[in-house]
Amino acid sequence: MVENNKLSAKRVDLFYGDFQALHDVSLNMEKNKVTALIGPSGCGKSTFIRCLNRMNDVIEGVTIHGDILYDGKNIRTDFDVIELRKQIGMVFQKPNPFPMTVFENVAYGPKIHGIKDKTRLDEIVETSLRDAALWDEVKDRLHKPALGISGGQQQRLCIARVLAVNPEVVLMDEPTSALDPISTSRIEDLIDVLKRDYTIVIVTHNMQQAGRISDKTAFFYQGVIVEDGPTEKIFFNPENPQTEAYITGKFG
Repeated sequence: MVENNKLSAKRVDLFYGDFQALHDVSLNMEKNKVTALIGPSGCGKSTFIRCLNRMNDVIEGVTIHGDILYDGKNIRTDFDVIELRKQIGMVFQKPNPFPMTVFENVAYGPKIHGIKDKTRLDEIVETSLRDAALWDEVKDRLHKPALGISGGQQQRLCIARVLAVNPEVVLMDEPTSALDPISTSRIEDLIDVLKRDYTIVIVTHNMQQAGRISDKTAFFYQGVIVEDGPTEKIFFNPENPQTEAYITGKFG
């Protein structure tokens, strides 16, 4: 069988000082698939997803062992961190648009990476907003403050901002937890479209959401991956009793 892994974690341990938050975590994340990370609060999901683009590097006292491979290359030794984060973008739990216009939010990344031509920036902004299913809602207010649009629109703007630098992987850490049901549904529909062009890894507390949008699910508990596999199998035919107990709501 030909491997189609975009990202692979191999025996990753992570320590915050003396506290071990991840234990021997190995997980393959396939190209153009959605991998969902589920589990109760404090089980290591967000810690793990932040390893994938070296966000944990900025936290004092963090020690990481093991390897994370992106297209077969080691993210710690084979990539400049700025280039890595261009390739592996991230959307956070709460919408965090910059205090500038809608246009400038999306154009910010391309400008940082050296694109100055106005026509090219106009194209990137429109394409990114269209890809984030937001263009029709904001095209008449591109030069107004991004903080003036709704929370759901702000989160899609943050997705557009990630897409504007042309990544290959989009990491999402609880991207809908601060949103209303209608905005959540729009983001879920968007994820389904985006996976045609991007590899997506999403942390979610919402198991129904994981069931709706993901191709593969990994169940984390106390810093360990208890079980991972095709989402349908994890939800309807898990091998581990602990997975079944979590999926059926017996704890969490």
